Amino acid sequence: MRRMRNLKIVATLGPASSDHDTIRALFEAGADVFRLNMSHGSHDDIAGRHAIIRRIEQETGRPIAILIDLQGPKLRVGAFVNGEEMLEEGAAFRLDLDETPGTSTRAPLPHPEIFRALEAGASLLVNDGKIRLRVEECGPDFANCRVVVGGVISNRKGVNVPDVVLPLAALSEKDRADLEFVCDLGIDWLALSFVQRPEDLAEARALVRGRAALMAKIEKPAAVKTFDGILEKADGIMVARGDLGVELPVQNVPPIQKRLVRKCRAAGKPVIVATQMLESMIESPMPTRAEVSDVAAAIYEGTDAVMLSAESAAGQYPVEAVQTMHNVAIEVESDPTWREVIDASRKVAHETTADGIVAAAREIAEATNIKAICCFTESGTTASLVARERPHVPIVALTSKQETARRLCLTWGTHCVRTDPVDRFKAAVLSAVRAAVEYGFAVPEDQIVVTAGVPFNVPGTTNILRVAPCEERLIFHSEPE
Repeated sequence: MRRMRNLKIVATLGPASSDHDTIRALFEAGADVFRLNMSHGSHDDIAGRHAIIRRIEQETGRPIAILIDLQGPKLRVGAFVNGEEMLEEGAAFRLDLDETPGTSTRAPLPHPEIFRALEAGASLLVNDGKIRLRVEECGPDFANCRVVVGGVISNRKGVNVPDVVLPLAALSEKDRADLEFVCDLGIDWLALSFVQRPEDLAEARALVRGRAALMAKIEKPAAVKTFDGILEKADGIMVARGDLGVELPVQNVPPIQKRLVRKCRAAGKPVIVATQMLESMIESPMPTRAEVSDVAAAIYEGTDAVMLSAESAAGQYPVEAVQTMHNVAIEVESDPTWREVIDASRKVAHETTADGIVAAAREIAEATNIKAICCFTESGTTASLVARERPHVPIVALTSKQETARRLCLTWGTHCVRTDPVDRFKAAVLSAVRAAVEYGFAVPEDQIVVTAGVPFNVPGTTNILRVAPCEERLIFHSEPE
């Protein structure tokens, strides 16, 4: 089950992909991580899909990561007398806290926190930005607006407020209940919606209590402005281009994506590029050329993973969508230009011993006929640092912890292998050699680089590097105890 690519693929599960055979087919087609969206499906649905993934993991003998995506606060207008109304451009329209059903001139907006934050001149976007309102006058319980872009407004459509930071916690009551349920169930990554500032991660971190890695979804302009602080607090990042493209001019999204991916790479933290990557494959067995180029562009940027949403959750061709992403990755990563771009965009400050060790591992692998970099890792830090270097050879991450192996399924270029705990470097080298040969990364005549931390089983102690022959009998004559 070795992947012949560095890119990781995240597939969202849903009505079109909820049974064992389909999920197994998605994994075999190339999915490395399965996303379960708490906006859709009951706890029983989530538990059922979770159990299937873990069963497939046992069947294949390969770690599989589960990413839970929390819904986050949902801002919506209320109901209308007629179910919907047409708003004409230039017309006046009022939003307020009055629960009376709306008309063509006003509507309820049951979110006092929005009115507390609004200022004259701010924009309100309704129904994914299809309707745009400009606030002319506002107070603690109302906003008198002018329709800038008209259209049909209907019951409970979503509202975006791009120009202000809302006084809202990133976790709703539903999110807190969902978080506890899935952490008890056993997951690997938890994606937090509606992140606006670094402080939004604190509550989730406290509630998770180390049971999952924390991913911040960047979908608000405020999160882009405070991204450096968010990146420092998060374990990973999702560039959620859907809401970003609603709240910002669409032409702003591509350069933002590139900047965020590069910052994540420099920090050695995994980053997912998400939303509408192969949108047409919801209904078509073939993507558009533009969609293929979009996926390829993310791979050229060096992103850790790309994500399928409705394509695999509700589309007619979920397996084909994963296979398409896999094929694009194989083709791009075989292009010499891809390697030139990846190498040219490497910006890493080597400040610690661990930084120097992994940089040396990459340089040795590039300068000699090394077949793989094998790293022993307890917390996943060593493997993440090696992946940050974007080496030319495969990364084999060896760990005795199942949770670490699963979390690393999201990290660029890593092939995760469960191994018995080791307490001597010779045993570590032997384990690395056996894994490299068993999984087809090397043959006995080859050499590999082994990195580890001594003393063993202590996170953050990467301090040793060895070029090792893959012939076991040579190890016993050349390796120290």
